[in-house]
Amino acid sequence: MALPAYRVAAFNTAKASENKIHDDATAQRFGFRGGFVGGVNVYAYMSHQPVQRWGRAWLERGTGEARFARPVYEGDIAEVSAIEDAAGLALSVHSQGVLCATGRAEMPVAAEPAPSLDDYRQVPARAERVAADEKSLAAGDWLGMVPLTVTAAHHAQDLADLREADPIYLREGILHPGTILRCCNWVLTHNVILPAWIHMGSTVRNLGLARVGDTLNVRARVIRNYEHKGHKWVELDVLVVGNETTPVVRAAHTAIYRPRQVDDVRS
Repeated sequence: MALPAYRVAAFNTAKASENKIHDDATAQRFGFRGGFVGGVNVYAYMSHQPVQRWGRAWLERGTGEARFARPVYEGDIAEVSAIEDAAGLALSVHSQGVLCATGRAEMPVAAEPAPSLDDYRQVPARAERVAADEKSLAAGDWLGMVPLTVTAAHHAQDLADLREADPIYLREGILHPGTILRCCNWVLTHNVILPAWIHMGSTVRNLGLARVGDTLNVRARVIRNYEHKGHKWVELDVLVVGNETTPVVRAAHTAIYRPRQVDDVRS
């Protein structure tokens, strides 16, 4: 059974970021039409229908997955399709007639126990960042984030930027899945220098709610660092924690931290 399609006028929230893949000129030099709308934003669009289907319970204990195949560009319509099957929702994102992302969302019958905080080492973000490479993102390394306390103003701006219209977030002060997943990006950018990089996918298990006023932090371990088709890839096991006490999300987060074309940007 197909749920009603969800259409969003995509918005590039990262034009001014250090990641030049979101900059039109740099992305065009890589062969793309323009700067990418961030993968965490596309995941945020994909989270709308699971919340429509299962409500707050999905934010508390549901699972989500997104794999990004092609960029979504600012101003284009991102159309999210959701087809319900026996296990959950099969999700896809099309823009300008192109398949840009695929994924799933599921709703467990009962909440699984959250990982123990003791299994995830708490470390601060590095005082000095160096270039991302096989040494600075070595398998087994633990990474931390500069903590973020989410104010009401930050929350409202995030919802506006994500074009999210579901009233649950403002009504109950619940942080958006896109806000939380963005922490998985920050645990990279707060520790290493990444001139141009691409979020390729995430698999997410929601563990509990985070709300306005909470402070988010991350405990992340580098699982793999490898080369594939000329790109340098990194995979992280990330635990997003609220107020240093409450697990909020566990995510497997994958990125190309050095595209094979990166030297073109420096020439």
